[in-house]
Amino acid sequence: MTGKAAPPAKDPAPAAPKKEPGSTPKEEPAPAPAAEKPLAPEHPPATEQPTAPADEPAPVLTAEATPAPEEGPPAPPAEPQAPAPEPKPEKPKAEPPSSPLSLAVEEVSEKSVTLTWKAPEKTGQSGLDGYVVEICKDGSADWKSVNEEPFLSTRYTIQGLGSGDKIHVRVKAVNASGASVPATLEKPVLVREILQLPKIRMPRHLRQTYVRHVGDAVNMMIPFQGKPQPEVIWTKGDQPLDTSHINIRNTEKDTIFYIRKAQRSDSGKYELTVRINGAEDKATLDIQVIEPPGPPQNLKLVDMWGFNVALEWTPPVDNGNSEIKGYVVQKSDKKSGKWFTALEHCTRTSCTISDLIIGNTYSFRVFTENACGLSEKAAVTSAVAHIEKTKTAYQPEKIPQRDMMEPPKFTQPLTDRTTTRGYSTHLFCSVRGFPQPKIIWMKNQMEIREDPKYIAMIEQGICSLQIRKPSPFDGGIYTCKAVNPLGEASVDCKLDVKVPQ
Repeated sequence: MTGKAAPPAKDPAPAAPKKEPGSTPKEEPAPAPAAEKPLAPEHPPATEQPTAPADEPAPVLTAEATPAPEEGPPAPPAEPQAPAPEPKPEKPKAEPPSSPLSLAVEEVSEKSVTLTWKAPEKTGQSGLDGYVVEICKDGSADWKSVNEEPFLSTRYTIQGLGSGDKIHVRVKAVNASGASVPATLEKPVLVREILQLPKIRMPRHLRQTYVRHVGDAVNMMIPFQGKPQPEVIWTKGDQPLDTSHINIRNTEKDTIFYIRKAQRSDSGKYELTVRINGAEDKATLDIQVIEPPGPPQNLKLVDMWGFNVALEWTPPVDNGNSEIKGYVVQKSDKKSGKWFTALEHCTRTSCTISDLIIGNTYSFRVFTENACGLSEKAAVTSAVAHIEKTKTAYQPEKIPQRDMMEPPKFTQPLTDRTTTRGYSTHLFCSVRGFPQPKIIWMKNQMEIREDPKYIAMIEQGICSLQIRKPSPFDGGIYTCKAVNPLGEASVDCKLDVKVPQ
C-alpha cells in the first residue's frame, strides 16, 4: 500500500507548481507552502505520510526557484522593514515603584486598625497598579497579605483582628515591574479601642521661635489629649534628650519642658511625639538661646576732610546666635574725654560723622547690636582725627568811593504861624547837605544871637526854633539860613502874635 500510495502523491505535487507560475507573482511568498502542507494529510492514509513529504520538497523548491528571478527586485524592500531596534525602550519598564510615604495609624478599635499613607515619589513608566498591605504578629516573621488584589486608595482598614494583639504593619506599592521596598511602622500596633486620638495643643506663643537669653530659665508647659494615656516622647535631631540637663515631667494632660540655665547649645528644634498604639501626633518646638554679640572687627579711620570723618569696619566674629540689627557709633573729644553717640542703628559697615568742631581731636568707637542688646566691648580706632583750622586771609570788598558833597537844601520849608501872647510856639523846617551846614536863625533880617527868649536846635537835619512866651513885639518875619562850603539856602515864615480881648 505504501508503493501504490506513493504515485498518486507525486502526480498532484507537480501539478500544483505548473499552475502557480502563471499566478504566483502575488501569492508566491506565503500562500504556496501553506497550501501544500494541508493536501498531504487529506488524500493518503496515515501510514503513507512519511513518503509523501519526502518526495514533495523537491518540486516545491523547483517551483520557488523558477519565479525567484522575477521577484528578485521586490524582495530587497522587505529586508529594511525588518530591523528590530524597538525592544530597547522597553527596558526601563523593569523599574519597580518607590516606597509609600508617611505611613501612620489613623484609628484603632478592638478589632480593626485604620492606616493612611502618601503615594510614592516614583511610580515607574508603567504606572501604579495599587498597594498591598501586609501584617505580622509581634514575635513572628510570617508576613501575610490582608488584601487579595492591589488597590489605589491611600487609606485602608484592616478588619478581623483580635483584641489585645500586637501586629507589625507594612505597605508595598505595586506596578507591572514588581513591588517596592515596603514602608513599615516603627513600632507594633496594639489592637484595642482608642477612646480619644492623641492631639497636641501647642500654645500660640510656642508656634514661633521661642527666644531666651543665655542663663535664663526655659519653662514650657504643652497640653495634649488622648485616651488611654498616651506615650510622650521628646527628641532633638532624632536623638533622645540629655535628662541631666533638661528636665521633662509628664502628666495625663500635659508635658513640662524645663531648663534651669539655658546655654547656646540648647538652641535647636525639639520634636514632641504623643503616641497611642501606633496613632500619634507630632509637634516641633524651635528654641533660640541668644547672648550679646562680639565687637566689630578692623575698625579704621578711612578719610578726613573739613568737619567730616569716614569710618569703616567688618562684622563681628560672634553674632551672639542672633541676627545683627545694626551698629552704634560714638565719638569722644580729647578735651572732655566723654563719649557721645553720633549714630544709632547703622545697618552698614561704614559711616560718615559730620559737624565736628574745629580745633578738637576726636576718637571713635563702634558697638554691635542684636536682639539681646549692645556688645559688651567696642572696637576703638587706633588713630585720632584732628580737625584743623583752615588758614584764610580776609579780603575786604572794594567799594568805589562816591562824592557825597552837597550844598544845603531845605526839604521842608517854614510855615506861617499865628499864636497868642504868652503861649510859647515852635517853628520847624528840615534841611540836608554835606558837610553838615551851619544853621542861622534871623528875625526881620537880624540874626538871633544868644537870647534866652529863643532856643534853637538841630537833630538829624530837623531844625527847630522855640519862642518862649511871645509878645506882640516878637511877631515878624523869621528866616532859617543853612550855610556850608558848597553854598547856602534859606526859608522864611511870618509869625503873628495876637493879644486876647
